Amino acid sequence: MAVPKKRTSKSKSRKTKSLWKKKAFKKKSAKLWRGLSALQKSQRQGAKATP
Repeated sequence: MAVPKKRTSKSKSRKTKSLWKKKAFKKKSAKLWRGLSALQKSQRQGAKATP
């Protein structure tokens, strides 16, 4: 995945997040699910936006 460096890191992280979610749902990879569950936990605590 070649992303131009001119893009802001914020938009990049947003795109990668959605990509990871799609990949996780398609492949159901254990590693991805582990990372997603960690993200969901932090989201439940009310930390939607990453600092």
